[in-house]
Amino acid sequence: MIRERPLPPRIYAIADAQALAPVPLALGVAAMAGAGIRWIQLRAKPRELLSDRDLYREVEAACRRVEGTPTRLWLDDRSDIAALLNLAGVHLGQTDLPPTAARRTVGPSLAIGLSTHDEGQVMAADADDEVDLVAVGPVFPTASKERPDRQVGLQFVTWARQATCKPLVAIGGISTKNVSQVLDAGADSVAVLGALCQGGTSQNIGRNALRLMAAAGLQ
Repeated sequence: MIRERPLPPRIYAIADAQALAPVPLALGVAAMAGAGIRWIQLRAKPRELLSDRDLYREVEAACRRVEGTPTRLWLDDRSDIAALLNLAGVHLGQTDLPPTAARRTVGPSLAIGLSTHDEGQVMAADADDEVDLVAVGPVFPTASKERPDRQVGLQFVTWARQATCKPLVAIGGISTKNVSQVLDAGADSVAVLGALCQGGTSQNIGRNALRLMAAAGLQ
């Protein structure tokens, strides 16, 4: 059976627990969803930041916040927790569970995204039937990781668009200043963390989301 792959909206928010602090993860998600963000990935790194029990509770609370709305939630890395809650998908990195193993955990209904950083990884993701969404990056320098991968640039986004027919998400250093460039390079969607999560209050996070959507031509 051919699985229908979800097409991401132009903005794919990453709600990072550490970057959002002191705003709780679920409250940050609610602010983004209230501003019109329709895909939000929940992220808690390093793993020591939250225990498995606390992460489950935070994700469960976020699910309640968007229940009955068009916003769909993804979870970074944790296919075990994603399988237990009403999520749209799980996003994997190159050092996480391989997509085939994650699929056995989450079942057929959840989508699987995979981060890629070079041509070989993009081609492997394109060939993997379990991968529904291909992410490429970092496009620009990013401060969201302690050891970021090598910057790939806009030309790589354009190459990746030609290399895969799967939905393509670009990530890394994307802000109101460059979001239109990334979309013009061929990305279906842009994943944004820093430009959304910082602000210290849920009101500021909502304003960040509105500014980003306007810069992407969505308002």
